[in-house]
Formats: sequence, structure tokens, C-alpha cells
Amino acid sequence: MSALIFDCDGVLSDTEREGHLPAFNQTFREFGLPVQWSEAEYGVRLRIGGGKERMASLLTDAFIAAAGLPRERDAQLAEVARWHKRKTEIYTGMVAEGRLPPRPGITRLIGEALDAGWTLAVASTSAQASVAAILNCAAGPANAARFAAVLAGEVVAKKKPAPDIYNLAVERLGVDRAAALVIEDSRNGLQAATAAGLRCVVTISSYTRQENFDEAALVVSDFGEPGGQIEVLANRSRARPGGWIRLADLAACLQNRPTQHP
Repeated sequence: MSALIFDCDGVLSDTEREGHLPAFNQTFREFGLPVQWSEAEYGVRLRIGGGKERMASLLTDAFIAAAGLPRERDAQLAEVARWHKRKTEIYTGMVAEGRLPPRPGITRLIGEALDAGWTLAVASTSAQASVAAILNCAAGPANAARFAAVLAGEVVAKKKPAPDIYNLAVERLGVDRAAALVIEDSRNGLQAATAAGLRCVVTISSYTRQENFDEAALVVSDFGEPGGQIEVLANRSRARPGGWIRLADLAACLQNRPTQHP
């Protein structure tokens, strides 16, 4: 039995620049916080796994004083939780309005994989509500309901690049690691998948093109659609992608003795 395990943000939809960033900034404005992240600064914050953790990274002594936050750490983290809850509400509203469409080829490949009998899952460190909204948009409600597992939020103690979320995914799915392929868009995600002993295909997103993906079986601009033309940045697998990625290409990434191809 073969399995596909998708990251959410940057894989199912290119959400960070057009979704999460404006949702964070709107939240900061609503709470009267003295911060607005630029696109460049948010790119740095993305190295921190998890939205709540990104918000908590603001809690320097200077920020705490400027924002008038309590001095007790537990009280500060309670405030962060309030901010993050509101940010999730804003973000899921954006998804419902159709402002964050699926990435090219995602809806097609999800349908093909399900119809071919593959086991599908999502493994993300984003909030459960945010992941569910994007999955429903990317897969359609009927196919989203056919996913064997949707792991998100606080289901593991350590977030990516730790392998915990992918170890849990394999355990929940009950599949052999050699038969499970991860789809990621970031260095953090690739490291998490690799540390869990899983092969990984990377579809680069707007914030990750310059990252190091040396361990990936295949690195592409996106999955593309028939008649289109994708960019293949690296291929260390038996896949032979043409103008778009087919299910057979993903299956080839699971074959033994991968080799480097131009």
C-alpha cells in the first residue's frame, strides 16, 4: 500500500505571503500591538515552526513593555493564544472567500491517488482549523473526507524540523516507511521527513525557492496541469516528469536505487 503525506502551507496552497502574513498583521492591528511584519521579516519568522510559536517569538523585554503585556510568562502565553485564535479566524475566513486557491496539479493528483487506492494524509504544524479549511478547498469536501489522517496543530511536542509529525503519520496510517512519500515545500519540512526515514518530493513555494533541498528525491516548481510546463530543479529519482507531474512520477520516487538526472 502506497501513501502520500502532504504538508499543508505552501503545498496544498501557497498560503504564507497572501494568507498567513496578512492574517497575522490584521491580528496585530486589532489587538493594538506595536508590530507589522514585512514580507522579508516574515520570511525569517517562517524558520520557526508553528504560527503560535512565531507570535511568541515577539516576546522580548522591549516588546512586552511597549505592548503593555503582563510580566508573568504564563499570562503572556495566554495572550499569545488569544492572538493566535483570532488570527486563525481571520485566515479561515480568507480561505472561505476563495482567496487562497490550490496550487497547480494538487486537486488533480489528490483525486488520482485516491482513485488508485493510495492512502492519503496531511501532516502540518498549522492550526487544525486552518489545515481543514485549506484541505477542503484543495481536495474538495468529498475527497477531503477520504483522507486517512489529518494531523495538525499541537498533536506533537516538537514541530518541524523535528520528525515527530511524520513519525506519528506513519504510525497512524500503518504503512511501511518505504511506501510513504512526503510532499513538502520547505527545508524544515524536508528535514523532518528525512529524519523520519521518508522520501520527499519538494514543490517550492514563494518563500522557499532559495532553500537547500539536497535530500529531496525530486524538486519541482509545482505539479502542473496537462498541457502546461513545470520547472524541474533537481531529480534524484526514477521519475521522468514531462510538462506536469503524474501519479506515476510520484510512484517512481519510491523506487529503490534513486539516481541523479539532469
